[in-house]
Amino acid sequence: MAYGLILISENLMKTKINLPTKITISRIVLSFLLILTIVLIYIFDEFKPFVNKANIYLNNDGTYVNYIMIILFGIFLLTSLTDFLDGYLARKNNEVTDLGKFLDPIADKMLVNSMLIFLSINFKSISNSHSSIPFFCVILMIIRDLIVDGLRLMAANKQIVISANIFGKLKTVFQMITISLVMLNGFPFNLLDNLWMRYLHISDIMCYITTIISLLSGTIYITKNIHVIIGGKNNE
Repeated sequence: MAYGLILISENLMKTKINLPTKITISRIVLSFLLILTIVLIYIFDEFKPFVNKANIYLNNDGTYVNYIMIILFGIFLLTSLTDFLDGYLARKNNEVTDLGKFLDPIADKMLVNSMLIFLSINFKSISNSHSSIPFFCVILMIIRDLIVDGLRLMAANKQIVISANIFGKLKTVFQMITISLVMLNGFPFNLLDNLWMRYLHISDIMCYITTIISLLSGTIYITKNIHVIIGGKNNE
């Protein structure tokens, strides 16, 4: 398998890097910078008191958003938008390449999975009143990605590139929406009646819906492409 990966990597790197692929690469770079910023701000205990004081209260009932998270959300939003831009330009200008198909899901997972992990473990140690993502949901989504990536690597061993399909893209969109809601502590839905919000958080609902969509898309992806491993042909 390793030899096959080396061969396909060499073939991919010979591909001319066009504008959509450059945008995909920029998403990887922006994702790395976002992760690095999060690590510097939230991992070190010295910053936690500062983070706790960075809340903007929206009403007298204690509803708030964290302005540090607003800044991080801005970076996340900018990075997420490149996911739609590169695909749009590639299709519009007929510049879809194997390199782009190979890098696109890597860029998506680097951005999304790192944010899912961060939002599932971070705020419980800082603030019990801030939205977070249930850890078991994150585990299920990451296991799904590992299985799909394993299938993609087995296909790569046969020098076949399996691109992300519409179901995988739908999963990514829902993940990005969920991450955005959690980063903004449910805003603007957290401005609704607090008694209702106390029992039914929109961010929690989105977490569960996103997990279900993730598992369904993984099942569809596997059933559609399992013959790639068996027969060595890609059904696109």
